[in-house]
Amino acid sequence: MGAGDPLESLIVTPTEPPPCAYEFPQPSPGMGDAVAFGADLKPGTLLAAYRSGLFPMPKGRKRGITWWSPDPRGVLVPCSLKVSRSLRQSLNKYEIRVNTAFAEVITACGDPSRDGAWINQEIRDAYVALHELGWAHSIEAWRGDELAGGLYGVAIGGLFAGESMFHRQRDASKVALVGLVGLLSDEYAAQRLIDVQWQTPHLATLGV
Repeated sequence: MGAGDPLESLIVTPTEPPPCAYEFPQPSPGMGDAVAFGADLKPGTLLAAYRSGLFPMPKGRKRGITWWSPDPRGVLVPCSLKVSRSLRQSLNKYEIRVNTAFAEVITACGDPSRDGAWINQEIRDAYVALHELGWAHSIEAWRGDELAGGLYGVAIGGLFAGESMFHRQRDASKVALVGLVGLLSDEYAAQRLIDVQWQTPHLATLGV
């Protein structure tokens, strides 16, 4: 998966933005997955939402902002990651880099030709701004000079809130996830969680 220590790219002190102008509800049983509507995507609003257990996703690429808290929630504990034999064979084909192509990663994740595409320009711009403040990060799988796959998300304390992933070559997005787990597998690994939002059969094969 390449040489060097990509973790160094995540060891930054993020800049706290102006506070959120809205009050988000606390998720509770029976509320459903969509718990709030409206507000904005300013950095302070996004961070307040994540700290309340919510994340934004429009219902359709051109509709207003919906704030979600799925029940059950898809959560990956780093030490619980399952790496299949075929995925293990793919690891050495890629180099993991961190935060070297954030805008390209989120643009690829938002490719409108993808099934279920939801990342519109407003979402993209909001997370690029959050990245510039040191909160949002991209984990990238490179093959030579080509970005083969990757993921992006938001790091707050011991939580990495994964937002989306993509691949252009086989297993590249999964390799990026393995790379993320590697970054989080330090002496504090037991206190860390990766939020993958929804539970899916695909993610279940990886230990979610």
